[in-house]
Amino acid sequence: MSKKKVARIVVEALENYGVKRCYGVVGDTLNDVTDAMRHHSQIEWVHMRHEEAGGFAAGAESFMTKNLTACAGSCGPGSLHFINGLFESHRNGAPVVLIASQLPTNVLGTNFPQEVDYMPIYKTCSVFCEEVTNPQEAKRIVMSACQAALAEKGVAVVILPSDISATEVEDLPIMQQYQPKAPLIRPVDEEVLAIAKILNEGSKVGVYAGAGCEGAHAEVIELCKILKAPMAHTSRAKDFVEGNNPYNVGMTGMLGVKSGYEMLENCDTLIILGADFAWSQFYPKHAKIIQIDIDAKKLGLRHAIELGVIGNIKETLKALFPHLTAKSSTEFLDKYVLMHQKAMAKLDQKAIAGSEDLIHPQYLTELLSQYADKDAMITGDTGSAMAWILRHFQTNGERRTLLSMKHGTMANAMPQAIGLQKAYPNRQVISMSGDGGLAMLMGDLLTLVQEKLPVKVVVLNNGTLDFVELEMKAEGLVNSYTDLHNPDFGKVAEAVGIKGFTVKGSHELEATLKTFLSCEGPALLDVHVSRLELVWPPHTEFSNYENMALYGAKAILGGEGHTFFDMLKDNFLKK
Repeated sequence: MSKKKVARIVVEALENYGVKRCYGVVGDTLNDVTDAMRHHSQIEWVHMRHEEAGGFAAGAESFMTKNLTACAGSCGPGSLHFINGLFESHRNGAPVVLIASQLPTNVLGTNFPQEVDYMPIYKTCSVFCEEVTNPQEAKRIVMSACQAALAEKGVAVVILPSDISATEVEDLPIMQQYQPKAPLIRPVDEEVLAIAKILNEGSKVGVYAGAGCEGAHAEVIELCKILKAPMAHTSRAKDFVEGNNPYNVGMTGMLGVKSGYEMLENCDTLIILGADFAWSQFYPKHAKIIQIDIDAKKLGLRHAIELGVIGNIKETLKALFPHLTAKSSTEFLDKYVLMHQKAMAKLDQKAIAGSEDLIHPQYLTELLSQYADKDAMITGDTGSAMAWILRHFQTNGERRTLLSMKHGTMANAMPQAIGLQKAYPNRQVISMSGDGGLAMLMGDLLTLVQEKLPVKVVVLNNGTLDFVELEMKAEGLVNSYTDLHNPDFGKVAEAVGIKGFTVKGSHELEATLKTFLSCEGPALLDVHVSRLELVWPPHTEFSNYENMALYGAKAILGGEGHTFFDMLKDNFLKK
């Protein structure tokens, strides 16, 4: 049997597990791997400008396609830079393999320049983390890493010293580990009957849908129809249950709406479908709660439950339907559907072209929703961009949204858009970036040009870290250190070879946005939006107003009273 370099064996193993792209930045200790990728595989190397952006891009591709994706970096700071991008995949369950190349084994442990012990670092954000210390074991370790990433839905890290990657060994046949399809799981009949009994006895039954409802839209609708139940949902379930759903009463949580919040507060029976919403104060205090989840560790984790069962949502509901008694009264349902319609109408009050010198971000997002393709994919930076997408960008069963809901990191949107555009070259991909988020990883705008990716980047330019600023005000503090001295992002885009647009007035936004979306290649739209926009939660306590009043008093005493009064005028006095 012929000999091969370990690097080639590693690359061929990745390809056998379905890897189509590897995101990264080349470097000396990685040279044998990238050389093998170029000459001995069909894996596409995606040349990023920052490894963190590569981690986000790889994770976005993996999250949407459910296929294994790879990234790779050089020794020391190179592979270390991936950490935040891969933490995102660790939190949202995307299967990614990192090849973290390492210094040669003869200098390890000597505090050699660029030496980093990856093991204790990456073990915190991975389902698998092993170093290749024996060239003969490289194939087995890489195969195990791929299997773990796919089976456990997370990040697998292979640490590969450069001298080992360059070593030639016999490519011994190792039994190919079978990649099984996900099994269909549902509760035992006894538990199905117990669920049915509780639901049949309830008079005000609500449904709370989470990301576990992916692929079960029809079954969720049928459950609501039988029970005459309003359905609230988490932010991560938006893509799967929001569209074409007459039972939808919106999200709950801090970014939700009044109807979703109050429905959960006032139901007497609640069935939670694949949801792991972390804030326990938004769950009902007196209702009987049934929870269905594929992960047993999540049952009862956030709240007390009457009954918890393990199962896929689709299969469990199909088993449940024959045992449910159809309800006749629609009073509970009608109340919250109407409340949802009113809540959304109130949110839309600012989704219009207002004064020429003020652009509401709600208006921008509504225009994006109106003119984006019916199967568009949109990413959003953590902060206000995330809030406006969740509230104003409509999904329809074909569109997809990707937000950093579990890791909550800055600068995710544009790099994630790169991964989505690579995976779906024929679909429209939009990044809604905050000015702070874009600036953090702005170097990878060059990746859009170099890789010829037609991503459309929208920048919410308000000159501040506005979500942080809002948090300070909500705590009664005068905001500090949040100001951003921004360039004209449209001109920055033009300077690097991207079609750039800048809009400062609301009456020119619609026409410019249509032109922007129709550009053939990458484009960037710099929109000067209102800095003083508040993101109000669906339910406010006295402390919310008390702290905001405290902020106002401090602002006036500190000579910033004009900002406080402008905020009041824009959020409370304008109609």
